[in-house]
Amino acid sequence: MPSPSQLFTPATVGSHFTRNRVVMAPMTRSRSSQPGDIPNALNAAYYAQRASAAFIVTEATQISAQGKGYSFTPGIYTPEQVAGWRLVTEAVHKAGGHIYLQLWHVGRMSHPDFHDGALPVAPSAIPFEGSIWKVDPQTGIGSMVPCPTPRALGRDEIFAIVEDYRNAAANAIAAGFDGVEVHAANGYLIDQFLRTTSNVRTDEYGGSRENRLRFLKEVMDAVSDEIGAARTAIRIAPFLTARGMACPDILPTLLEAAEYLQGKGIAYLHLVEADWDDAPQFPESFRQAVRARFHHPIVVAGKYDEELTEWVLTKGYADYVAYGRKFVANPDLPLRLEKGYPLADFDGSALFGGTERGYTDYPAWSARG
Repeated sequence: MPSPSQLFTPATVGSHFTRNRVVMAPMTRSRSSQPGDIPNALNAAYYAQRASAAFIVTEATQISAQGKGYSFTPGIYTPEQVAGWRLVTEAVHKAGGHIYLQLWHVGRMSHPDFHDGALPVAPSAIPFEGSIWKVDPQTGIGSMVPCPTPRALGRDEIFAIVEDYRNAAANAIAAGFDGVEVHAANGYLIDQFLRTTSNVRTDEYGGSRENRLRFLKEVMDAVSDEIGAARTAIRIAPFLTARGMACPDILPTLLEAAEYLQGKGIAYLHLVEADWDDAPQFPESFRQAVRARFHHPIVVAGKYDEELTEWVLTKGYADYVAYGRKFVANPDLPLRLEKGYPLADFDGSALFGGTERGYTDYPAWSARG
């Protein structure tokens, strides 16, 4: 089958021209420097190797200490973290790439060990099935551990978190990023506010669709007001059912969000699709409904092969396709996809934490023997 021609045509996102439509999806790799969750030179080398992407979306990055939910993930709320991220952006820009920082608050997807024994926070104190990756400080070994029932946020705390997003966006621009992607997918805090299964509040942040959308809108308003809509983007997960997130009203809720985001004029909307074998499929009717409401660039991420990539781009349901796992072991992924070169497999044992092994030691095609 010939390479999907549209994937290698130029496009524009925000104010940036891109050489292709191959996006590097955000992937947690848990290699920040400790203590302090500070990005480092190894991270800079990793992202710079992948600068041939249309643009890179970084690993999810906590906007505050409260927003942390996994070991060794980076932050964007201290001067040291900003300086560390500046190493990354300078390296990517020197290599000719564009890079967005993904802003993250995990909400209830966390553990008291990250918060001096305090419970994680959420819209509502609802128990759920969910686990996070945490390193045992005694053994240094990481494992998946269950999350406890969270405590519900007070209204003043919600206002403060909105300001944390604003400050994080400002810090991202100070660190040299081309923009930010607000993480509102995968069962994290913004997603928790959107869904009736995780949000049973009775104040202005819960109940009606309008109220459940309030937090997302306030965050996007704060971020876009701070750094400009052309440097602001968002990621959502319409068909997520895991982690207690199977909400019967989520699709119309997100379609209303798409209308609002179109009015804001943000840089792009990122739709994440489940990528396991028996995952629910995005129906074409939903893709049509999103496109009817959102006319700026749409990025899709999931289990995209050549045929599905060509289809989604040709139909106009997306403008960019993001790849995660394929970028792990193939730093020059756009070249390999365009030329039909074989793709290398990644070492699953080296995904989270560790050193350069399984991180920066995958060779580009031109360097292969």
